[in-house]
Amino acid sequence: MTNEQLLDHAGIRVLELDIEGMTCASCVNRVERKLGKLDGVEATVNLPLESAHVTAPAAITDAQITATVAAAGYKATIRAPKYPAKAAGPAPVSEPVDVPGGHAATHSDAGLRPRLIAAAVLTVPVFVISMFAAFQFANWGWVAGALALPVVSWAAWPFHRAAAVNARHFASTMDTLVSIGVTAAYVFSAWQLLADPGMTEHAGMEGMGGGLYFEVASVVTTFLLLGRYLEANAKHKAGDALKALLDLGAKDATVLRDGTEHKIPADQLAVGDVIVVRPGEKIATDGVVIDGSSAVDASLVTGESVPVEVGPDSPVTGATFNTSGRLLVRATRVGSETTLAQMGRLVSQAQTGKAPIARLADRISSVFVPVVLAIAGITFAVWLLSAGPAISEAELRAAFTAAVAVLVIACPCALGLATPVGLLTGTGRGAQLGILIKGPQVLEDTRTVDTILLDKTGTVTTGHLAVEGTNAFAPFGPAEVLRLAGAVEAASEHPIAHAITAAAASAERRNDDFGRLPGVVGFRSAPGGGVQGLVGGRPVTAGRIGWLRENGVEPGTVQREALDAAEATGATAIWVAVDGEAAGIISLRDTLKPGSAAAVTRLRGLGLRPILLTGDNATVAAQVAAAVGISPVDVFAGVLPEGKVEAVRKLQAAGATVAMAGDGVNDAAALAQADLGIAMGSGTDVAIEAADLTVMGNDLRQVAQAIELSRRTLGTIKTNLFWAFFYNAVGIPVAALGLLNPMIAGAAMAASSVLVVANSLRLRSFGK
Repeated sequence: MTNEQLLDHAGIRVLELDIEGMTCASCVNRVERKLGKLDGVEATVNLPLESAHVTAPAAITDAQITATVAAAGYKATIRAPKYPAKAAGPAPVSEPVDVPGGHAATHSDAGLRPRLIAAAVLTVPVFVISMFAAFQFANWGWVAGALALPVVSWAAWPFHRAAAVNARHFASTMDTLVSIGVTAAYVFSAWQLLADPGMTEHAGMEGMGGGLYFEVASVVTTFLLLGRYLEANAKHKAGDALKALLDLGAKDATVLRDGTEHKIPADQLAVGDVIVVRPGEKIATDGVVIDGSSAVDASLVTGESVPVEVGPDSPVTGATFNTSGRLLVRATRVGSETTLAQMGRLVSQAQTGKAPIARLADRISSVFVPVVLAIAGITFAVWLLSAGPAISEAELRAAFTAAVAVLVIACPCALGLATPVGLLTGTGRGAQLGILIKGPQVLEDTRTVDTILLDKTGTVTTGHLAVEGTNAFAPFGPAEVLRLAGAVEAASEHPIAHAITAAAASAERRNDDFGRLPGVVGFRSAPGGGVQGLVGGRPVTAGRIGWLRENGVEPGTVQREALDAAEATGATAIWVAVDGEAAGIISLRDTLKPGSAAAVTRLRGLGLRPILLTGDNATVAAQVAAAVGISPVDVFAGVLPEGKVEAVRKLQAAGATVAMAGDGVNDAAALAQADLGIAMGSGTDVAIEAADLTVMGNDLRQVAQAIELSRRTLGTIKTNLFWAFFYNAVGIPVAALGLLNPMIAGAAMAASSVLVVANSLRLRSFGK
């Protein structure tokens, strides 16, 4: 059910919650289950954004919603306004669009940073004096224990707190493993030191202090805090897509009232206001032109590379750019009703609607942790029972040592490193290649995608017009027509004029060392019509056919057929008249990016079905698809921003797992809706922030390379997890039998960590 349908549904409210304290997929499931038990309530919880989208009947109060979340062990804050049934009447002056992820992410980020810094500062000396005999001094064990205490208590508090919350609800997660493992390593070490105070009495003696694992507890805490901090930092930026989108709107507007111009903030505009828009300014809101004509660059919103000619009664969209003439625009939609605000809601809804992705380690931990705890408890009990009714101190110590060995070998050092080290190495290599991967969930998405939507403008093509050819009519030649047209267009600011002038100047440079076009005098232009001037004393006119007729030029039948033929190919065609007669037609086209065809072939090799998606007409789309090797049946043409989101949803409903590659604001909502969003770095910040993967160049081949790197990184992480658990699978039974003391357990754990790191470092050779 869409928001609009919910608004029209009597008695149904929509709430947005900020939720603090979630750390893994099991937290998400718990909150959704708890809220779902309330009569008529449906909830979708988003872990990366730390938010929940809730629909509830009017009978369910805010207090019930937040109390239910609190009962699950988390803190909820109502963020978005509740929407009653849609009311009739004029649009509101303005209404803010909520940016998801702001409060909760900032909170978690701010809390982890000082803990990470303190842990790192204290862990370094603990590790050095514990692992290297040369740095050990008399009674160094007490110093190591004192330095490690703040690390395993205060710095590791987020893990302990989450473990306690989960324990109250009879659940376990990665935090449970971390908390138990760190606590066991420290407590066992402290117990050993207290039982034998002289074990580190001498400096640097081989074998002394072998039963102390303060460095294990400290290093595990520090590494896992680093991973949690990087994750929290990524969450903090989750709302940047929406912020960047809203920032595209004009900040001020010039309003015409009683014949006088007044500059006011754009958010104070009301329906019916008349806005003055000069060349080079953004149109402040959606409206209709009531006077003037111009070319409006709407590429940020529509993706069209060719500016749209507008005149009286033409609709215009807020945040688009007026390239030439002065316009008077009557506002028809303002505030939350504008196209820009609606696109913002599309991005927000698509982000909220993404299914939660359970991390691999969390899924395994949900089973692994209770099993380890049970084994440790059974081990302790069996050892005590086997000792008989009279239990000596040595037997009690042996039972405790065996149980602790089980916990130490199960301490998730390698498990905790498996994902972040693999991810950091993969993303680091990606950064060298100009590929940005936003998080571990992206890696899972790249493994499963089978369809990729490619936006045409700016992704497959350059997004810039270029002269494709010149069709001259006798007695004029193509070079002469282009040269004269370039000379007169040089005085215009229109994007089409710039393309013609650039082509003419380039041709001139090939024939002339100076490459200078002749000057123009008597220049005049008509926005939406064309230009005219004297070049070398000869009258030259360029533009639409109406502009030629206005200047006394009437093309013949054969010449009009030539124009029709040029436009039928999807090109933008411009008339050129010299000395009062039609001299030729200049055809312009959005050009393909080098390597686009090779990229499509490479994507097919990865098992993906490429589909071309564009706001351009069907003729242009078909030609571009044919040029890059995309099947005619896999072309969606004439698609607006809302249609791009719908295209993604339609494919997903048909069972496809969809990737989307784009670069414009008009692609942002579709990038967020897709299972995998890929932004071209040459595009807008909005597209980049809404996407899961970003390629910083403008070559489509990087998209294929990004998917390959992501899949390789995911494979590495899975291998890491296998080795992390391999040591546990072998070591836990041995430890339970009393054949593995904690020191060897710690060595095995360290070896598994080294193996995980070494395996991850192999990603540095990707692409070489």
